[in-house]
Amino acid sequence: MKRLALCALTAALCAALPAQAFDGKPAVDRDTLVVALPSGPGNLDPLIPPSIDSAKFAWNSFDTLYGFDREGRLEPRLATAHQVSEGGLVHRFTLRRGVKFHNGDAFTAEDVKFSMERVLLPETKSTRRPFFVNTVESVEAPDAQTVVFRLKQKDGAFLNKLAGYLYIVPKAYLQSLKTPEAFAQAPVGTGAYRIVNHQIGRSLEFARFDGYWGTRPAIAKLVYRFVPEPSSRVNALLAGEADVGVEIAPADIERLNDAKGLATELVAGGSPLHIRIYSNDPATPLSKPQVRLALNYAVDKDAIIKSVLRGQAAPLGALIPNSYPYGADAALKPFAYDPPRAKKLLAEAGLPNGFETALTCPTTQPRTICEALAAYWCQVGIRTQIKVIDSAAYNRLNAAHQSGPLVVMGFGNAIYDPIHVIGGTVAKNGTWSDYFNPEVEALIQQAEGESDRGKRDALFKQILRLARDDGQAVLLAEPQLGYLRDTALQWKPQVAGWNLDFRGASWK
Repeated sequence: MKRLALCALTAALCAALPAQAFDGKPAVDRDTLVVALPSGPGNLDPLIPPSIDSAKFAWNSFDTLYGFDREGRLEPRLATAHQVSEGGLVHRFTLRRGVKFHNGDAFTAEDVKFSMERVLLPETKSTRRPFFVNTVESVEAPDAQTVVFRLKQKDGAFLNKLAGYLYIVPKAYLQSLKTPEAFAQAPVGTGAYRIVNHQIGRSLEFARFDGYWGTRPAIAKLVYRFVPEPSSRVNALLAGEADVGVEIAPADIERLNDAKGLATELVAGGSPLHIRIYSNDPATPLSKPQVRLALNYAVDKDAIIKSVLRGQAAPLGALIPNSYPYGADAALKPFAYDPPRAKKLLAEAGLPNGFETALTCPTTQPRTICEALAAYWCQVGIRTQIKVIDSAAYNRLNAAHQSGPLVVMGFGNAIYDPIHVIGGTVAKNGTWSDYFNPEVEALIQQAEGESDRGKRDALFKQILRLARDDGQAVLLAEPQLGYLRDTALQWKPQVAGWNLDFRGASWK
């Protein structure tokens, strides 16, 4: 009966799609690419919002010292060389010559120094600050082409963090603005595309930057159109109004696999779909590990993967998915579906009749997941109110620790290193953490300072096991990311990452 009820929850996703033929022609012309996304970025300053938000636009308009190729391998970007001192506390970068910002300013080491120092300022409210504030002691710019980072302690993922978090902004231009917040209204970077128009909630337009230091993009104009409803994004492609669709619903990917003129793309998301638990208030039931574990045992994750996610997801046994390059632990299996055990754990916590709680459900996640969770928890006495909020409000509240007591979360694979997830949502001072375990915290600090990959891997495995056994989060799945594109478009999405990169896209 429960499985039948869960299937019924997904009926809307299985509705018939319009019987329209896609003709394979560009939505506008061969100089333009139109992309249908579920939502726009909440902030166009790439150093402020969560990485999953800046991932929508930053790679196209900004640059970092090092970056990632499509497979997540590090590659030089604004830096051409990187040297590390013997003790691992000094990182020296040689910068690329001849790079210009979109406003014509020359890129220098002062811009790098300014960008990092801006992230470190508490008043900037950068979501990247927790990843650097305990590590970076100072930044020096001895000459225009050299920047030196001096660290308080070794950081085994420092280069990955710079590649994923530190977009370089122009010092002189930003300081000329009346307020720092004005930068988000007229952003300037060194990337392949300039941001030329932003209609909040509707669209974002980019124009090719002719002064770009790298390979000239084949496509002159990018147009993002924000289409919240998954079915409407599909319809936009079927009607020839968009060339690429992002975050396509699993049922639609399944249905359109053989559609003429369309190609479906499924890639590992690198994102643990989980429920963030606000467990640091001792006055609430969620502070008890038995309750957090009960939330896990009460849910049939296999049914959710099969019925809601249409099989387009991998089981999740720990907070680091197995698609990560290292740090995952395949030996950790998902929590079994065991309602009697969940009820027993609640009774041990002094809650034999359950309790009332609330689950925040962002519009970027299928509401059917939230409804399924509430139904499963109800079966063991946990009565859950669902609160649906739009993505902009979700990102703001989630970063401000105001999205609880339970909230559905994904996690963009911003730096291809486990510390992104662990440091962000398990560490005591993480941007999205409301959890503290002294033993876990000590291991995180040890992992932060360890540069040997084998040792880091072992430490992350210990962290994952301890956090899992403590019920740090409700572990659901690792969804695949679904895309639709015109078959005449040559473009592949990022593997195990959420970043949209259209710098190399072209029409056949």
